[in-house]
Amino acid sequence: LTPRERAHLKARAHALEPRVQIGQSGATDKVVAEIDRALTAHELIKVKILGDDRDARAHLAATVAARADAAVVQSVGKVVILWRPNPEES
Repeated sequence: LTPRERAHLKARAHALEPRVQIGQSGATDKVVAEIDRALTAHELIKVKILGDDRDARAHLAATVAARADAAVVQSVGKVVILWRPNPEES
């Protein structure tokens, strides 16, 4: 993502509420499937990752993004913004 695209996506995501919450189980297949469904429907989503370890949250965010074929737009605290372009609109 270019800085301009990232800024635009961050502005669009500002008013969104987290669609998916990742708990103690981590990035299970069901969680990744739900994130995939949400990205297909909405293209831009927020994901809340529970836990106090900052490094573990960052690693989990990168793992989920890779498994869902999405890009991490921004990560602030426990909330991660994920984006994947809608293939039907391309």
